[in-house]
Amino acid sequence: MLSTRPGNKLDMYHADYVVFDLETTGISCVNDRVVEISAVKVADGEVVDEFTSLVDPEMPIPAGASEVNGITDDMVRGCPVFKVVFSDFLDFIGDSILVGHNIQLFDMKFLYRDAEEYWGKTLGNDFIDTLQIARAYLPQLDHHRLTDLAEYYGIETDGAHRALNDCRMNQKVFECLRREMENPSEEARRVKKCPRCGNVLRKRKGKFGEFWGCAGYPDCRYTENI
Repeated sequence: MLSTRPGNKLDMYHADYVVFDLETTGISCVNDRVVEISAVKVADGEVVDEFTSLVDPEMPIPAGASEVNGITDDMVRGCPVFKVVFSDFLDFIGDSILVGHNIQLFDMKFLYRDAEEYWGKTLGNDFIDTLQIARAYLPQLDHHRLTDLAEYYGIETDGAHRALNDCRMNQKVFECLRREMENPSEEARRVKKCPRCGNVLRKRKGKFGEFWGCAGYPDCRYTENI
């Protein structure tokens, strides 16, 4: 939903939510554009509806982006522009809690930017970032990419990096993470969290020795002495 203020980041499980994912022309929320947006609506932990659309980014899709997500200029030719698709997406999500992987540092930035550009407002939905939850509750894993988590839980990863497939995968991962949040391991109980953004704190080395630094760097630059 459009609002005058952005929604809050939540760190708890909710049974009703919408998982969403973007595919873009690159990683810059300043210069790059959305080429695909998908969403999966969940009620009481079960999928009840889906939304997906390719988007004409009104710019050429770089070869590097196409290599990752498989979306080419030919595929988006004749597709609606993002203002149209974004409006349909807003109708689909309503005031639902949004869920996604690494959305705080990536996907939400694109939506905030474009909501401001198109309507002079921002996105007011609260959101849950499964990357941050996975880092906090599965600290024993070396990597926390969506495909890493899916493989850890035995979830199919075919079709990864297309938005709808990633939404379906992420929804299953989030339901698995629910168990971790309800019954955290001893290792998870010892994880330190950033008091500013809620991301995990990691040991880092600087010129004056080790310190705690936020995993959300460079967006969050919180540090703490060890």
